[in-house]
Amino acid sequence: MELQSLSEELLEELKEIKIQNQEIIEQAFLSIEVCRNLLSRYKKEILREGFESIEDEIFFFKTTKQIPLVQLIYFSEIHSFEIQFPKADRESQRKSIKRKIDKLNRFFLYNLDFGRYVDSGATHFDKEYFTRDYLATFHITTSKFYFQDPEFCTPRDMLLGKYQAYNSFVVYLDSRLFKLENSLNGNLVLDPLNKLHWPFSNSDYVELLYALCAKGLGRQDNLSIMKVSKRLQQVFDFTPKDIYKTFQSLKGRKNSRTLFLDELATSLLLEMDKSEE
Repeated sequence: MELQSLSEELLEELKEIKIQNQEIIEQAFLSIEVCRNLLSRYKKEILREGFESIEDEIFFFKTTKQIPLVQLIYFSEIHSFEIQFPKADRESQRKSIKRKIDKLNRFFLYNLDFGRYVDSGATHFDKEYFTRDYLATFHITTSKFYFQDPEFCTPRDMLLGKYQAYNSFVVYLDSRLFKLENSLNGNLVLDPLNKLHWPFSNSDYVELLYALCAKGLGRQDNLSIMKVSKRLQQVFDFTPKDIYKTFQSLKGRKNSRTLFLDELATSLLLEMDKSEE
């Protein structure tokens, strides 16, 4: 069974749920259900088949499992937040959002070293973090999940899921706060900024991100690559993966190292030529 393809199919299913359900609580509820179903399927498959190598195990817990896990945590947080969100009093609503953002910031501060490990694209602790053989040495450290199946969890796969999901959840809360403070209507929708669909690849995103930063985007505000990426994610309906690692692979390309930018330039020139005909 190709587990990675199931994760990719899940993302398509989540998009359909989003299109068909504008009410955020219902959307979150349905999304939670499909994510749980896929994780349950993964668990049965892993217990039955196991892994052929340590590399396969690391890839599953660090990448494949993360897709449904991150979405599960993300929509669970949204569902919990929205059902408890004050129905009236704009100031109470603002305080509710701010309290949640403060709580997430404490999580990021507490897990600062792990966050730097993830954001840097490092891999030197992957064996200890993302295989099941090190549970006795690297204890599972996460709140809300007081018991995790040792046959389907590693010391840090849940923490990685929370770290990535909370990054997206912060963007969601920032959008809610922006909307509230600018006196926009209070309809509960997942995508208040009407994000643009990103039809290109992860490598294309990283190539464009680095090009914009190299040209000076974010320099005036002293923003890092990751912070610029967070801003772009408020525009594009896309969550990049392994930004630093992907950039290293771009540098190792044998032909053009700026393939996407080359294609952009070609497309623009063709459009200019057509407009002059």
